[in-house]
Amino acid sequence: MADGYMYFLLTLHGPPNTAAVPSFTHLDLLYPQPRTPTYAIEQSVTPFNVTMADPLYELLIPYFDAQDAHSTRPSPTDPVTLQYLARLTTLPVQALHSSEPQSLSQSSQSILRSLQALSKRSHRAIISSNDHLSHLRTVLPNIAHNAATIHSQLPQLDTAAQSFAKKYSKSAENPILDRRRKAMLLARNIDRVSDVLDLPNLLSSAISSSSAATTQSSSTTSSTVSNANYASALDLYAHIKRLYTLYPNSQLISTLSAQAEQEMKSMTTNLITSLQSQGIKLAGAMRTIGWLRRVAPELDEAWSTRQSNIGSGEGSLGALFLVCRLACLESMLAALDPLKELADQESSKRENGTAPSAPDKASWTQGQQTEKYLKKYLEVFREQSFAIISMYKSIFPSALPAPGSSDESPTTTTTTTAPPSDPSQPIPSALATFPLHLIQTLFDTLRTYLPNVTDRSSRDSLLTQVLYCAGSLGRLGADFSMMIALLEEELQSHDEEGSDDDESSDEIADEEVDEEWVEVMKKHRVQASRLELLASGVGTGNRVTSPV
Repeated sequence: MADGYMYFLLTLHGPPNTAAVPSFTHLDLLYPQPRTPTYAIEQSVTPFNVTMADPLYELLIPYFDAQDAHSTRPSPTDPVTLQYLARLTTLPVQALHSSEPQSLSQSSQSILRSLQALSKRSHRAIISSNDHLSHLRTVLPNIAHNAATIHSQLPQLDTAAQSFAKKYSKSAENPILDRRRKAMLLARNIDRVSDVLDLPNLLSSAISSSSAATTQSSSTTSSTVSNANYASALDLYAHIKRLYTLYPNSQLISTLSAQAEQEMKSMTTNLITSLQSQGIKLAGAMRTIGWLRRVAPELDEAWSTRQSNIGSGEGSLGALFLVCRLACLESMLAALDPLKELADQESSKRENGTAPSAPDKASWTQGQQTEKYLKKYLEVFREQSFAIISMYKSIFPSALPAPGSSDESPTTTTTTTAPPSDPSQPIPSALATFPLHLIQTLFDTLRTYLPNVTDRSSRDSLLTQVLYCAGSLGRLGADFSMMIALLEEELQSHDEEGSDDDESSDEIADEEVDEEWVEVMKKHRVQASRLELLASGVGTGNRVTSPV
């Protein structure tokens, strides 16, 4: 049937003429639009004979070229073209004149309206897409060129990356990497490093506040504050020494340790200065010695014994304590310099034999200014000397001889084992010679100023005060009451050298001097016996006799 239909078309129209196009309407409708039709074919199209479709397509080629010369000819293998040609072969000739043109017109109008609606709704997107598409025409070549460049340079990049990885590997030694590691480590531990750097400042603040609290007041609150600050300072110093032990090669830790040593020297100076204060008590002195044992252990007994076999028992701290307290005593006695100057004036007048004026004659002959000075001197001396020795014995009990031991036994043993000039002999305690130094200082003052006092009652009062001082030190093992006799003998010899009287007057003066110190001793012992009876609770009605 298909072959007959094609023969019918050829006989009806004759061979195609490219010069003149027939004006058959149904042939115009046979040309498909360049757009894809949107209508659906209701019935399935069975595959048609290709030999039939090709002649039909060749028959329509002249009409394609004549009607739409500017558009591209449809491909004979296009599925849409083949589908439509197959549909044409199924239509009768009557349908080609009646329904097919109308169907194509409706489809064309429908497609046109759809395109118009789409253009109205999405014209901006279409314009933008067109712009991007035109831009892609210039961008894509650049991308291709850049991609080719990257592809050509990839080997060089790979070589450089391998070289970088080899150069800066963690296993390789590189100074730059070492600096970066140190910088990163410092950045991670900046808080700890800052705390470590603040240790010397904290130590200095603790020591300064402790010394300030010690000098301002001797109250319980200030003592507690100073003790807490000193304890904190020692803890900080111990922490710094621990860091130095762990990191001895660190320059930073070595610098901090050196600064800490300087601060501890300042603390030692402050502690030694506090031992020279006038208002120090036994508890404060014991705490200060305890701090010194921790701050300067080389002054303690263990260090001294290990180094030179010193056998005194208190190391160098005992001598340091006595020296500091002696300096305090001398400063307190130096406060009596105004009275001492007046006493010196009386001494110079007595030695030169200068006659005083009438108003000052009585006071000069009796030595009242000297009496005031000696009374103050003896009062300060008795109080401070007793306090120094008693505090020493309380703080350094190991320096005292053991109960039942004699003072001569160690000396005898030492002399038998080593010659007297051997420097390796045990050095005695500093307390062994300290009372002698105090007594010598006291008697030097009495020898200088006691001759100025000519009044018998004043001299007796001063000598009694000296005996009280000897008694107070006697409770600590340093009684020097019998040295008053030697003092009177020296005063007697001094008066003999300076007097121009005859021998009879000298003998009378000797008897008076002897009677003077003996009488003073008797009175003092009587008063001491009465005080002992009162202290023991015995009634005062009993008669007390002199033990002499």
